[in-house]
Amino acid sequence: MFSILILPLWCLITVVLPLVYARPSSYALWGADSAIARGQGNGLDSSGKPLVSYEHGELQWALRLLYERTGNKTYYDYIKAGVDNVVDSNGNVGGGYSATQFQLDPLRVGPTFLYLYNQTKQAKYKAAADEFRAQLPIHSRTAQGQFWHKKIYPNQGWLDGIYMGDIFYATYTQFFQPDNTTAWDDVISQFDLMHNNTIQTTATPNHTFTGLLYHGYDYSHTTVWADPDRGHSPEIWIRALGWYSMALVDALSIIPTSHPGHKIILSYVHTLFPRIVSAADPTSGVWWLVMTQPGRAGNYFESSGSAMFVYSLLKAVRLGYLSDTDGKIVAAAKKAYQYMVENWVVDHGDGTMDWKNTVQVGSLNTDGSFAYYVGIPTDLNDLKGLAAFVLASIEFEQL
Repeated sequence: MFSILILPLWCLITVVLPLVYARPSSYALWGADSAIARGQGNGLDSSGKPLVSYEHGELQWALRLLYERTGNKTYYDYIKAGVDNVVDSNGNVGGGYSATQFQLDPLRVGPTFLYLYNQTKQAKYKAAADEFRAQLPIHSRTAQGQFWHKKIYPNQGWLDGIYMGDIFYATYTQFFQPDNTTAWDDVISQFDLMHNNTIQTTATPNHTFTGLLYHGYDYSHTTVWADPDRGHSPEIWIRALGWYSMALVDALSIIPTSHPGHKIILSYVHTLFPRIVSAADPTSGVWWLVMTQPGRAGNYFESSGSAMFVYSLLKAVRLGYLSDTDGKIVAAAKKAYQYMVENWVVDHGDGTMDWKNTVQVGSLNTDGSFAYYVGIPTDLNDLKGLAAFVLASIEFEQL
């Protein structure tokens, strides 16, 4: 958006006018509009080929919330166009998706299929959701029943996978099988197994005790990084915990309150969220990339996980999942948000904003060490972070 001062024609002969761009009053809208202006999250990869991507699913979730808040059909149309790039007229999912790869990541787009079916009643969107749902009964699991994060990582459960797979699983059950207690029990079990196998229970040498969740675990204890204690990974990585935190608060609005599992998920919010607040850097208010080693040389404040925490904390308080009678949780989220907009939001000068300091990736396909995590570069306008910032801003602007 920009405005141009109108001058008489004779003035234009001698005056070169600069364009004056107006910054939107809402950071949520500014972030979303910037992503759309760059063509991010549109169901296509950088070369224009269809792509089923969890990053796109994350942005679509945020755009849906903005559409519901503002009524601006631009957001709805962008969501629909993005899904139509990966779902054909018969509901077949393309974009590189293959059920037999047994990956949880692509399923993050599934809630958008369900949303569009609810909005349009077009059969193709239900067919696409059914295709994703059909993966779950055949998806590889640990002996305890945890979905493997991917087929190529046998017996490994990662926090990331809960956000990717189980929000879709829960939403599908809510839409089409609300009385399927077996499915609800399975959804709860995924959260439960992940929590119990990754929660930090003791202090270890050179690691800060946070009581939070390690990035993942190997139930078979055969991976190079698997700790003798439940096979968990060595470090608490911010974005993995961010994914899980968002999954907790999103799941609570989907899982029936009458199901005993709702109280289990609520108990994890009560346990983890105050600890997340305590783990924030006391000066900046945001969080370290490797949360088990705050302040260590090479460690830094990371933007995607920090935004995910702000979203999760504020949503939990707003919906009454977490009591904040003394205001400390909201105050912590406000402090972190202020740092975010002052340090990671950059006015690009053309009506869009840039988003800084999002780490490109974090995987457990190496040794899971501190050196690995801090050695991964950060990206400008990485959608995993920008979409999280839009979500955080939506919650912040409702305060």
